[in-house]
Amino acid sequence: MVLPTLDDAGTTPIPGPSVANPLDVFRHDALPRWALVHRSLDRTEVADVDAAVHEAMRAVADAIRPGMRVALAAGSRGIDRIDAVVAAMVREIRAAGAEVFVVPAMGSHGGATPEGQLEVLASLGMTEERLGCEIRSSMETVELGEVDGGIPVFIDRIALQEADAIIPINRVKPHTDFTGPVESGLLKMIAIGLGKQKGADTFHAQGFDAFAELIPKVAAFTLARAPIPFGLALVENGYARLRRIEAVPSGEIDARERVLRDEADAYLARLPFEQLDVLVLDQIGKDISGLGMDSNVVGRYYSGPTGHGTSIQRIYLRDLTDETEGNAVGIGMADVVHERAVARMDPTRTYMNCVTAKTPEGARIAMTASSDRQGLDLALACCLRVDPRTARIARIRDTKHLEWFLASEPLLEELRRRDDCEIQGDPAPIRFDEVDELLDALPA
Repeated sequence: MVLPTLDDAGTTPIPGPSVANPLDVFRHDALPRWALVHRSLDRTEVADVDAAVHEAMRAVADAIRPGMRVALAAGSRGIDRIDAVVAAMVREIRAAGAEVFVVPAMGSHGGATPEGQLEVLASLGMTEERLGCEIRSSMETVELGEVDGGIPVFIDRIALQEADAIIPINRVKPHTDFTGPVESGLLKMIAIGLGKQKGADTFHAQGFDAFAELIPKVAAFTLARAPIPFGLALVENGYARLRRIEAVPSGEIDARERVLRDEADAYLARLPFEQLDVLVLDQIGKDISGLGMDSNVVGRYYSGPTGHGTSIQRIYLRDLTDETEGNAVGIGMADVVHERAVARMDPTRTYMNCVTAKTPEGARIAMTASSDRQGLDLALACCLRVDPRTARIARIRDTKHLEWFLASEPLLEELRRRDDCEIQGDPAPIRFDEVDELLDALPA
């Protein structure tokens, strides 16, 4: 393919609208150039998962005794080396002389079926062969009682009735749907994940504005009635790699998780811009964020701007991840989507997640583009007070991997003033192939 020449302004000339597609009236005659940028982030990382788990277990060695039956609760997506962590825990439990099995603790994920939840675990590398133990998957629950005068609390029946100890394993991080001193982590898995679809549905019916208060309250209620001696807390660095593995005794989870949440927030990778006109987002998925795209990164929620993170006028979404298996929750956060992403959407998985979370907005499909060229044109056409030739455009792989990104020329000067960003080469035209799809994949 022959690249187009640049005009005097250094922008890429684009052919005028064709008669064939009326939407070509929004096709811009020029776009800014952009350049690849590398960003340096926190690199503190767990090198040896087995050694880190073994060291973490020393703090709670007395909690597991010979002859006990132990249920490991796992299932949150997108956690770095989660299969290795759980497998290491299986070996530690066995070394202590106890029996061990795994239960999915993921609320309504996997289509809210036992088979679907096994599929989710398998997609995360957690099979019985890999973990070296049995996985017992069921959607059956036991009601432990009520909090706040009428809110029922549920827990996985198998975990409660077939184990002497339940150990939740989860990543601690900022949540995408609410803010509070405790967000995603061990307490949320105890309060919601172990409650299966029924527990998650009941919990979400209270609304996200109640989560900050309700999660610690429901988790405390469960901890007082279920045999949960400790939890294994995981924290990731800016590259979404494990930087901490810590066993937290049950009586300390609430206080310790608040500290770990702030630590995770400090290391969370964010966009290095205050304002963008268009963000080109290559993919979303449940393996990237519970919301598909992290609201802490894109600075918006279904209801509008969050006031935190980058202010973005329009988001153009190109695709879903393979690992999300058609769950397109969060697609409603985009302003324009590629038809490829829509075609890969599994309504059942997506609706189950969105209805359980009481956020039907998450399944809404925005304007659908037939190509990247059209998607970018429509997104720019929907911006206010923007000259497409000098638009502030960035392209990222997803909201979890922000080491590499493309930034348009108007953004480069401010990036040059940052110590953590290095521009790779000279700005070049935004290139499309013969069917108007973006060329040049971002580095993995």
